[in-house]
Amino acid sequence: MGKPDTRRVDRAIRQTEKKLEAVRRGEWWPLTSRERLAMTRAMASGARSIHQGRSTGRAENRMDSVGSGAEARLTAELTALYGERQRIVTEYARAKAAKKSSGWF
Repeated sequence: MGKPDTRRVDRAIRQTEKKLEAVRRGEWWPLTSRERLAMTRAMASGARSIHQGRSTGRAENRMDSVGSGAEARLTAELTALYGERQRIVTEYARAKAAKKSSGWF
């Protein structure tokens, strides 16, 4: 038996880590369509407030909230992927131990 096949999960982990870092930098590409829509609405609301000479605090808070939600979503996804990777490795170890204990003597 070789090593456990975790390539698919490892690739998904790397992609999710990249998305998480991008969200932390304020980039929009990893956001879902709902999150993008909420960000756009918050920006439009902030622009309207500026045009009317009012504070943009509420719009800024909304944008921060959407960004935090996206960060939480990606963190949860990353946690699930690490759990899946651990399950694959554990399953491999159990199969290897079972094969070794029922070996040819």
